[in-house]
Amino acid sequence: MSVEIENLKINYITEGTGEIVLVLHGWGASIETVMPIVNVLKETMKVYAIDLPGFGKSDLPDDVFGSFYYADIVKGFIDKMGIEKLSLVGHSYGGKLCIILSARYPEIIKKQVLIDSAGLIPKRTLKYHLKVKTFKIMKKVYKSFFFWKAEEEKMEKLYKKFGSDDYQNTSGIMRKIFVRVVNENMKPLLNDILAPTLLIWGDKDEDTPLYMAKIMEKEIKDSGLVVFAGAGHYSYLDEYHRFKKVLESFFL
Repeated sequence: MSVEIENLKINYITEGTGEIVLVLHGWGASIETVMPIVNVLKETMKVYAIDLPGFGKSDLPDDVFGSFYYADIVKGFIDKMGIEKLSLVGHSYGGKLCIILSARYPEIIKKQVLIDSAGLIPKRTLKYHLKVKTFKIMKKVYKSFFFWKAEEEKMEKLYKKFGSDDYQNTSGIMRKIFVRVVNENMKPLLNDILAPTLLIWGDKDEDTPLYMAKIMEKEIKDSGLVVFAGAGHYSYLDEYHRFKKVLESFFL
């Protein structure tokens, strides 16, 4: 199914009956990625899941927007569905959008679950700063020595060498959006969240490390943290049976 929000076709599914919960996927993912979560929740709740703009079967954004734009799209979807109150579940980048929505619209959010959530600026190591400095130097070199090639073409090799996996796996406008959203810090919003919040994390998560979960637990008033030992960034898949029990218990 699809619905038009801000002139974009947004693909979505809905399954189950009961209280409403919306599931949001991470960067570079889609509804399919969060179907294991949907399958748990649909047993007792009415579940919506959407493909965010630029992912899955939804339209590409027509400009370089940030996370607040994405949150506005999600809020537009909620309004379009006629939903007055709901709970949220977000993985990774989807969790970042949950943070924005629960901070800006506390009156409509009943509960939320943040799974290996993005939203905080990572600690920058010396290795990172050296990599950035080297990239900037090499960028000038590439532009000077490969002047006969098109801008995008001559920089692609450099991007592949220095860019993160998420960066390399995007192109065009989505790559520009990624650069923008990855540098956003949602920490100032955490204290505005009133909804009971469950944080689920893998202690081996290298994309959004466990220390981020501990900061969120400290800053969000009514929150609790569950850590899955040995699990990575997709902790809900790595420890699916434990995840299922924790999620069911939270929404009882």
